[in-house]
Amino acid sequence: MTQEDRDRLVALKKAKKKLITQKQAAVEIGVTERQVRRLIRKLRSKGDAAVIHELRGRPSNRKLSEEVERQAIAALSDPKYRGFGPTLAAEYLERKHEISVSKETLRLWMGKAGLWKAGRRRVKKIHAWRQRRSRCGELVQWDTSEHDWLEGRGDGVSLISMIDDATSRLFARFVRRDTAEENMRVLWAYLEQFGRPLAFYTDKAGMFQVAVKTKLQREHEGRDRPEMPPTQIARALRDLGIVWIPAHSPQAKGRVERQFQTAQDRLVKGLRVAEVRTLEEANAYLDTEFLPWWNAALTVAPANAEDAHRQLGREHDLHAILSHIERRRVTNDYTVRYAGKVYQIDRRDIRVGLRQADVVVEQRLDGSIHVRFQGQYLRVRRCGEPRRDLAPAEPALNTGVPPDKPPRKSTWMKNFFAKPGPDIERAIRISNARS
Repeated sequence: MTQEDRDRLVALKKAKKKLITQKQAAVEIGVTERQVRRLIRKLRSKGDAAVIHELRGRPSNRKLSEEVERQAIAALSDPKYRGFGPTLAAEYLERKHEISVSKETLRLWMGKAGLWKAGRRRVKKIHAWRQRRSRCGELVQWDTSEHDWLEGRGDGVSLISMIDDATSRLFARFVRRDTAEENMRVLWAYLEQFGRPLAFYTDKAGMFQVAVKTKLQREHEGRDRPEMPPTQIARALRDLGIVWIPAHSPQAKGRVERQFQTAQDRLVKGLRVAEVRTLEEANAYLDTEFLPWWNAALTVAPANAEDAHRQLGREHDLHAILSHIERRRVTNDYTVRYAGKVYQIDRRDIRVGLRQADVVVEQRLDGSIHVRFQGQYLRVRRCGEPRRDLAPAEPALNTGVPPDKPPRKSTWMKNFFAKPGPDIERAIRISNARS
């Protein structure tokens, strides 16, 4: 019997002995007068046990059977569910094994079976809160996570994520390596699906910003950062009319960082259950399972329903913009050198001012080379590789000198210019006499 039961019993006995009214007892216990009369009648027949609920100590009628508990624990004991928490485990049990159980009940079962242990929550450092942008497409956070996503089942892959700041809508792709070329491919896919956002928010990686070179590793403290040429991605964003904003710390772009924390837990386990081994299978799982779940469960409504994304125009040729661009000088024979190869400009495209002029060379994502001069593309063809075969060595002349001694050098020119010559008059007489 609990202390609350004892207090109720004291009030009921007072009402039974008419020391207080039934109305006063009802107020003291917190029930109606009608319920007080019922309890008094029950007190006369059953004694002090009248205040104890008759279902106390009995199993609930809605309690799941031990067979369901055994099936759930047997399923979660599979190695592919290693590390699953109660919330994620409840979702997979219902979806994969048709076992419907609440996460709190599963928490008790997994704790009793030793499959899960509650950990202490550490107080994390609190950073200044920043309000979300008001419209979708105003700001998109962009970052890459290097993680063992496939847990050694295949070649290593990286996850490039783009998450909208206003809605938390996620767009992501697995790539082989975190390179400028792969990031351009992901950017291309994002632009085709959603359009051009107003700004991208990234870290200060080398593909977004050229590092400042200093002497003896000195930092430019208290001085303005010198103007540096843009990287290929920075130049592409400028051509697309998209603002690039650098983050000064990982916490500044916390939305995409927290997304990686969730992905490194749920996505890794989902890829394990699906037995994903290749890059293509990983991207297929992203499109069919993880991204639909994220965008349905974790996105929020923006403060302003207007979409800030802008459509791609005719002037936005993604093939040309999202390519590696460099400038080269046209030689006198109307050829251009790029990446150790020589390209000949077609005779039909030769014009005035082209020789010794600067042209733009585009190496596109498909590997093709395009040359542009004054806004017009020139037809080029790759020249053949020059032959580098060494000529056969000529046989040595027979000088009659043993091979262990070097040949003697002629001395007939020695002091030739030191000998005095005839004066000018004598030289004229000698010349006239010969003629």
